[in-house]
Amino acid sequence: MDPLAARRPLLELYVRWMQEIRRFKPSTVSRRFSVAAGFYRTCVLDGVLEHSPAENVRRPSVPAESPTLGFTHLQFEALLTAVRQSPNSFDFALVAMLGLLGLRVFEATGADIADLGEDHGHWVLHVCDKGTKVVNRGTRMDRHAATRRLHQLASTAGIRVTRAHPHMLRRTFVTTMLDAGVDLRDVQITARHADPRYDQARQNLDRQPNYILAAFMASGT
Repeated sequence: MDPLAARRPLLELYVRWMQEIRRFKPSTVSRRFSVAAGFYRTCVLDGVLEHSPAENVRRPSVPAESPTLGFTHLQFEALLTAVRQSPNSFDFALVAMLGLLGLRVFEATGADIADLGEDHGHWVLHVCDKGTKVVNRGTRMDRHAATRRLHQLASTAGIRVTRAHPHMLRRTFVTTMLDAGVDLRDVQITARHADPRYDQARQNLDRQPNYILAAFMASGT
């Protein structure tokens, strides 16, 4: 029997285990299985294996559009009020970085005070973008702690959602900037979802949409 063929049932069992035992969401199952699939694909490219046993393993379908929704404008205002009144200054920093700067949770939790600086009269925060390994040490807040804290803050603010989590604030950041009239192209660049290399003005901090977002939230519109 082909030894590679024997591995396929194990890989299928791994997918079922994630779905039925661990109860992972389809996107989580697909993302985790892609690690194994990528490993075997590399082995094929390098000539180590003739074919990948993961090639025909069924994965859960993942919708093209993310089902994650952000907070509404009023919910976001309530959350900002709650963190301003919180005795823990880290609460405001967390929500500001996620909801007003649009950072990913690992970017926010990986930021140090030394990463805060000034550039041509603008306060800037240097963050580790996607693909850069960030290691949390000591008592640094990680993404799990950030999720738990945000859930508590949403409850304090009277926001009724099934489960508040950091990515909701990144979604809120994008939708609120669009509501504030920020150009879609600038929103994509600021959220770092698009390839901005051909935009020659992308380094102009004077046109940063974050200023428009902050003014929009401060106006109470």
